[in-house]
Amino acid sequence: MSDSPYKVLFLCTGNSARSIMAEAILNKIGAGRFRAYSAGSHPKGKVHPQTLELLQGLGYDTSTLRSKSWDEFADAPQFEFIFTVCDNAAAETCPVWPGHPMTAHWGVPDPAEVNGAPAVVAHAFNDAYRMLHQRIATFTSLPLRSLDKLILQKALADIGRMADPAPKVAEPS
Repeated sequence: MSDSPYKVLFLCTGNSARSIMAEAILNKIGAGRFRAYSAGSHPKGKVHPQTLELLQGLGYDTSTLRSKSWDEFADAPQFEFIFTVCDNAAAETCPVWPGHPMTAHWGVPDPAEVNGAPAVVAHAFNDAYRMLHQRIATFTSLPLRSLDKLILQKALADIGRMADPAPKVAEPS
């Protein structure tokens, strides 16, 4: 791997919440070491409004975020890493990516599927953001250039199995 930024693709089915958050988080905390992208197997065509509200509230630039198909990346530069962030995308047959990127599944519950009071929905989006931020921060702290491929692959899989550090709050009745 060269000194250019690592190219990372986050995949989800709808590309409207989790993968979009992951793209934004890595581009911000990756500080030029990483260039993140996101896509979906069946994109919704728009970013979930709660995703945009959350990210904007946390100071992220959301002007370039959009829901898109993984087909857009068929002829893209080679990715070093591809992460699925939803169980549906992990189970789907993915395209063959050139360059044999390292892959891992980092499943996060889909906040876009949560219904209920606005506070309940906001809590689900905050939980997804927190889980993704923790995993991405752990990923960016790995000494990528000095790890052998097998050790790195195990570390990536371990990140996907990280427990949620925050206690669950009971939903209002």
